[in-house]
Amino acid sequence: MSQENIVGNFYDKYATKNRISRALFGGFLSSVTTLYRHAGAKSVLEVGCGEGKLADQLVRSGPRPDRFLATDLSLECQAPDIDPMIEFAEASVYELPFENGSFDLVLCCEVMEHLERPREALAEVARVARNFVLVSTPWEPVWRVMNMTRGKYLRELGNTPGHIQHFGCHDLLELAETRLEVVSIRRPLPWTVILGEPRS
Repeated sequence: MSQENIVGNFYDKYATKNRISRALFGGFLSSVTTLYRHAGAKSVLEVGCGEGKLADQLVRSGPRPDRFLATDLSLECQAPDIDPMIEFAEASVYELPFENGSFDLVLCCEVMEHLERPREALAEVARVARNFVLVSTPWEPVWRVMNMTRGKYLRELGNTPGHIQHFGCHDLLELAETRLEVVSIRRPLPWTVILGEPRS
């Protein structure tokens, strides 16, 4: 299995009992949820959904869209008790089986750092988005420094398994601007979250 095929989380951020990790991840969820609500989408596609926990969080926190479709290369890791309105399908970020502008909002959170060809992936994500794209990555090198301070992945200098790209805030902005008109940037430590409108 290549690194870009890694599905799901090595560290379950949603279930952690660590207070600091909970607070940090709460900041990430708050940022994503705020931008999700700003988009006001009736149709949503999440690309690289992993276990489906982010989709579940967004659907439950509202507003509920008419359709929410979550895709990943494999759906073997799907979490139990996911909101039943969420549809799931297998798909590659490089070849999404949808027409241009099929979804009001396309989410691609915590995916780009796993990909060998993030520019191609973003182009495909933007292609199927009608109004907005929401993308996030870990904020490097802060992400790796924080991993090391908690004693994780020391041999890899704090690099989380499966991360083959490393985006600083400027790097993700530069990537986003190849396909998007950036509307908003959030920096909840240690992530960067961008909402943008697809360029015509």
